[in-house]
Amino acid sequence: MTGRPNAVSDRIRAYLDDNDLPYEESAPGTFVVTLPGEHKLKTTVSLVVGDQALSVNAFVARNPDENAEGVYRWLLERNRRTYAVAFCIDHLGDIYLSGRIPLGAVDDGELDRLLGAVIEYSDGSFNTILELGFASAIKREWEWRTSRGESTANLEAFRHLADPAS
Repeated sequence: MTGRPNAVSDRIRAYLDDNDLPYEESAPGTFVVTLPGEHKLKTTVSLVVGDQALSVNAFVARNPDENAEGVYRWLLERNRRTYAVAFCIDHLGDIYLSGRIPLGAVDDGELDRLLGAVIEYSDGSFNTILELGFASAIKREWEWRTSRGESTANLEAFRHLADPAS
C-alpha cells in the first residue's frame, strides 16, 4: 500500500464499506467508526490519516470513581501485551486506547488487526475496569434496582459485588 494520505483514506473508506462497519467521515481523512461489543456494547474509534501515520483513538471508560491507582496499574500491566495501541488516560482520567501506525503499513490485513485489537482490548477489559473502578456504584445500582423490582440483567456479571454469598 502506498503511504500517501489520500490513498490511505481511500483504502480505509473501502475497508469500512466492505466490512459493513458504521462510520462517519467528519473531515477528509478523519473517520469515526463504531465497533460492536459484548461487554461494552459499542466502542467508538477515531482514525485520523496524517502525513506520516494513521492515528487511532478509542474511548474505553470514564475516570474511575474509586481505586483509580488500581485501575491504572492494571491497565499499565495490560499494555505489556497489546498490539498497535496502548491504554492511556486524558487530563480528566478518562481511559482511552491510543496508537499510531505508519501509512505505508495500512492495508486490509493491518486494519483487521488494528480494529480487532481495539475491540478486544476495549470490550475484553471493560468489566474488569468497571469492577475495579466502580464497585460501589454498581452495588448501589444493584440495590436500587432490586428494591424497586427493576431488572438487573445488564448487571449480572457483577452479581458477586452486590451479593457476595452468590
